[in-house]
Amino acid sequence: MRLLTDELKAKLISNNVEAREADHIPVVKLFTPWAAATWILTEMEPDGVCFGLCDLGHGTPELGYVSVEELELLTGPHGLRVKRDLHFRTDKPLSVWTEAARRAREIVVPK
Repeated sequence: MRLLTDELKAKLISNNVEAREADHIPVVKLFTPWAAATWILTEMEPDGVCFGLCDLGHGTPELGYVSVEELELLTGPHGLRVKRDLHFRTDKPLSVWTEAARRAREIVVPK
């Protein structure tokens, strides 16, 4: 299953190329429906490695990199797969998401 549409990939790659050090507004949210793992992504390298806020559900969300290809291959109980939040929209930059997540010790919607 493809987690990213061509449009989302283009935006993520554009963020990476145009202003790498900018405080980008997140483009996509991915999550595991069987666990507490969540990824809020802002940029993507041409090889499919994305940058963003990563939370594996252990109380230590952090900025880092993740391979979308690996997430697409990840299978949970009963064949569940990583999902994209189709309703995700935000106007807050990644720094605001990161600060809120660090305070809450998990990814939460910033106020």
